[in-house]
Parts: sequence; structure tokens; C-alpha cells
Amino acid sequence: MKRNRMRTGWAGMYCAMALVCGAQEAGTRPSAAPATPAATAVELKSQAGGDQWVVIDSLRNEARAALERGLIWLRAQQQKEGHWSNPQHPALTALPVWALARSGQADSEPVRRAVAYIRQHAHDNGAIYVEPKEKVKGGGLSNYNTAICMVALHLAGDPELVPLIQRARAFVAQSQHLGGDIYRGGFGYDPENDRPYADLSNSYIAMEAMRMTESVEDARKAGEARVDLDWKASREFLEKTQNDPAVNPQSWASPDPEEKGGFVYHPEQTRAGTYTDADGVVRFRSMPGMTYAGLLSYIYAEVDPKDPRVEATVNWAVRHWNLDAASRPAEGPAGSPVAREDKEGLFYQYNVMAKGLSAYGRDVFRPEGRPPFNWRVQLIEKLLSLQKIDPATGGGYWVNDVGRYWESDPVLVTSYALIALQIALAP
Repeated sequence: MKRNRMRTGWAGMYCAMALVCGAQEAGTRPSAAPATPAATAVELKSQAGGDQWVVIDSLRNEARAALERGLIWLRAQQQKEGHWSNPQHPALTALPVWALARSGQADSEPVRRAVAYIRQHAHDNGAIYVEPKEKVKGGGLSNYNTAICMVALHLAGDPELVPLIQRARAFVAQSQHLGGDIYRGGFGYDPENDRPYADLSNSYIAMEAMRMTESVEDARKAGEARVDLDWKASREFLEKTQNDPAVNPQSWASPDPEEKGGFVYHPEQTRAGTYTDADGVVRFRSMPGMTYAGLLSYIYAEVDPKDPRVEATVNWAVRHWNLDAASRPAEGPAGSPVAREDKEGLFYQYNVMAKGLSAYGRDVFRPEGRPPFNWRVQLIEKLLSLQKIDPATGGGYWVNDVGRYWESDPVLVTSYALIALQIALAP
């Protein structure tokens, strides 16, 4: 894939709100739907238009109104110090900045106050995080916070922030695990670990941040080295988290069509549980949210959408398309990380789903045995149905009743939902 194509993907569409959802010809891709006559249009909220599906104006207007309600609510939640939500994690301030900036409010007072707050937590080594008062697992989540914050600073569009973003990029690049072990190429929450460790969630966030901010490398002084990831190592890490024996030699990789092609949390763990096959081999079950993270990461790592690794990822996602659940609950011993409820991480999934499918460039899919669907239409409708109205502000917000992964925090969840809705609305 050519890099300039990625630069014009969802990350570059800060204000685009046109709602034409094109379903280009899929070539030999088994999951993509060909153009369909008007008599069999996908969804009542879509209408056929030659080789495109055009979402009708009423749904677009509903979505825009929901966006505005969400932004009103989000602005009202900002604290006087400039942060949102938990001040110990600047990423929770950065994500509202993403949502505001993508809606044309980069040069607004809430964004300027948030940027000032984020800058207060920039360290000399480029990291952006709050040092915890006591030693905790993951430390100050320096990789996670820095990656999300440097994108927010980039979206703010202030040229004075470029040096800060460049230093943050250097920190993230240096945090990539490049040891000679199974985690090579990935990222964890914090580079200061007592053992080798990386997971797909942190890795996708780091890869995304490095792609979305890569234009600041053009502003480096003459002779100054450009900073980037080892993308070959990144691709190797992705293969080691994909549940596919064709690319992953680990014993847990499953040939079962129900699992093959999806992704897991890291090379030694799935949170969707395991099963033992007929030969007595323990196999991992694939995770929906991590599958979309894997899809987006492959695209950012310049793996062509027609590559079998990407096709296997998309085929698994389409076979398991479900907007009512994000997790595949499983049994496990007390204290194990397996999912217990199917809505764990639901809005995280909506967010990365929108990013991944938008980057992939397909809107309409035809799963075997089920009607074709337009992911943009279905995701917009789902998000509209879940928005809650706050009488105090007149705004709207989202929150997950299942609080794992911080999703009891309405600021985080509303930011996830707004970004997903913005991407689903974009062409």
C-alpha cells in the first residue's frame, strides 16, 4: 500500500461530513458485495445509486444532531484545570481533543485549555504522562498516554507544538520492543518492564499515532535524523497475534474456520478463552476488538488490503459481525483475564472498528448465509440508539453499563463514540 493513501484515510478527514458510502468493486475479495440493484438495497436507510450505496439524508441529519449533542456534553465536562476525567491519565483529556478537533473545533478555548494541560505533563525524554506516586503495574502508562496525546497535539494544528510532537514520536519509537523474543515488534503500556511484554491494543495505538503524526518529520532541521518504527518488526508482531496457522507457527493458532483469521490480545494470551481440539491441542479463540485492531495495524504497517493476511482478518470480522457484543465470554479460573460479559469493551470496539473498516476501504459486505450490510449505516444506527440525553446540559453522552476497560467513564466512552460516528459519517 502506498503511504500517501494512508495519509488521506480517516485520520486526515478532520471535518469531512459527507455521507456517501461507496462500495467499490471488490475484485476477488470473498467478503465484499458487488453492486446491487435498487430492488434489493442494503438497509432501508440506504438507497442504491449505481455502484454506490448512498445513505439517505434523514440518517445523516440524525447523526449530525447526535454529534452536536455529544460535543455540547463533552465541552461541559471539562474541568477548570483544562483536563477531562481522571487527571492522572492525560490520554483521557487527549481523546476529547480528538473529537473536538475532528469537528472543526481545533482552534477553540476547550482545546487550547486541554493542550495546555497536556503540555504540563511532557517529560524531557518526550513522554507525556503523570508519574504515579506509588509503583503500580504498567507504571504511568507512558506509552499509552504519550501515543494518544501526541495525536491530540497534532490535531490541534498549532505549529509551536511540532517540537513537542517530534520528541513524543522519538519516545514512542524507542519504546518499541525489539528483543529477540515472541513480543518483538510490539508495544506495552510502559517500556520500563521487568520482563519482555507487548500487547496488540497498545501496539495498534502506537502504530496509529506514528502514522497520524508522521508529517512532523518533514519539519526536522537539516541533518536531523528522522524518527520511525521498525515496521518490519511490527508486521512480525502482528503475525504472532493473528489466529491463523498460515502466518503464525505457534501451537495455539487455530485452523478452525470459526477462529482462523481473527486476532488475540498478545502472543501468549486471548481473552476469549480456549478450546481443546480433537488432537488434544489447546487452541485460542479470536477476539472481535483485537481483530479490528489487527486490521488497522496491518494497513498502517503498509500491508496491502489484498494481502491474504488482511483478507483473512476481514473475513473473520464479517463472519462474526455483531454490534451488540464486543467480547466472547469464556470460562476461566478466578483472576484470569477472560471476558465475563459480552459488552466488555463495547465502545472501544466501535471506535477501532470504524477506524479499521474505513482504512480497509470497503463499506458493504455480504456474509455467507446473511443479508449484505453497510457497516457505516449499521454503526451509525447503533450509536444513535445508545446515546443518552443529559437534562442538565441538553447534550448527549454514551456510557457502557459494563465498566471493564474504564468504560464506566462517560467521558472516555463519549469520546470513543464521537470519533466512531465521525469516521462512519465520512466518505
